[in-house]
Amino acid sequence: MPLVCVHGPLRQLAGFAGEHRLQAGTVLDLLRELECVYPALSGWIVDERGLIRRHIKVFVNGERGGEHTAVAADARVETLPAITGG
Repeated sequence: MPLVCVHGPLRQLAGFAGEHRLQAGTVLDLLRELECVYPALSGWIVDERGLIRRHIKVFVNGERGGEHTAVAADARVETLPAITGG
């Protein structure tokens, strides 16, 4: 099963766990499954149009991924929110 790593403030919404094993075929399917398991994440990563929000970066095995990027069973998917401040 792919490993989804949640970083930054998203971790709190995902039950304070940084890593989650979920089954899915694409990045979007994986993120929706994550939202099903942790409803508090709904709307924070994927918007109402089914697109990854602008301020969220997703990497699959170290390479930038999008909604339709395929996710293999041994994939590592990183979700990184933009960090602001000064």
